Amino acid sequence: MKNQTLPGMSEMETDQMKALPLPLIQKPYPEGGCLVDLVSPVEFTLGRMPLIDAISGRESRREYTEEPLSLEELSFLLWATQGVRKLIRNGLVTLRTVPSGGGMHPFETYLLVNRVEGVDPGIYRYLAIEHKLYQEVAGEIQGVERIGEICNEQRFVGQGAVVFIWAVRPYRTEYRYGEDSLKDILISVGHVCQNLYLACEAIGAGTCAILAYQQEPLDDLIGVDGDEEVALYLAPVGKVVKS
Repeated sequence: MKNQTLPGMSEMETDQMKALPLPLIQKPYPEGGCLVDLVSPVEFTLGRMPLIDAISGRESRREYTEEPLSLEELSFLLWATQGVRKLIRNGLVTLRTVPSGGGMHPFETYLLVNRVEGVDPGIYRYLAIEHKLYQEVAGEIQGVERIGEICNEQRFVGQGAVVFIWAVRPYRTEYRYGEDSLKDILISVGHVCQNLYLACEAIGAGTCAILAYQQEPLDDLIGVDGDEEVALYLAPVGKVVKS
């Protein structure tokens, strides 16, 4: 089906059809920056809850304890939502733990870290290829207070041990799907967040998907331009007391 138009999709010639270079899988990061090693998936000792239990227990949780996440727990959540299982097509395409149209995976995962063992507070970006964190901004920078304000005064958002913020680089999908990219991007980010819900259940944590936020302030918080890269979805994560 190479270069064929699927039923219901646009017939516009895409950049892939024009044989233009494939955009980078992952946004580059400066050399010499602060990197944090994460726990490898082959070393995970948690997340063994039966899938049926994770699905039946899944719900949005807005109250979190002061308990920090461990580095292994954060590593597990990142792997569950954007982990790379395999590089294919000469390293230009990834197979991950979530589906994405054409394997394009246009998302970057940013983290507002508040309470994670072994990780200083600040803003980080998940480097899925390397399975590491890159520190974008060091220190608390009032991010915990700001994120609640940005989310239309939903103060509980800033009370999580960490806040996942997914940004999209639209051209990564537009390269293959052109003007039909929006629906694929929106569907794909839903897959990502659902995996976060299930992974949180498996480690005794909770999350709540957030779509009510102020666009420009959220873009500014994670340092994206709002054009070539745009904040799209976020979810706080914290340990919870379950009844």
